[in-house]
Amino acid sequence: MSSTTDKVTGKVNEIAGKAKQVVGKATDDKRMRAEGAAQEAKGKVQSAVGKAKDKVKGAVDRM
Repeated sequence: MSSTTDKVTGKVNEIAGKAKQVVGKATDDKRMRAEGAAQEAKGKVQSAVGKAKDKVKGAVDRM
């Protein structure tokens, strides 16, 4: 995946995860809250990977 794709997919997962957590809290569904937390964490990792790819590309381009 490209860095942009990683960052966008990561942000989508973060938002979806937060939404699941809100719904899980509102409905007292611990499983949904846990799934939401996991999805949000996955999104943060994906975003970080995208940012890291940008930094590596920038460093290579400066060489």
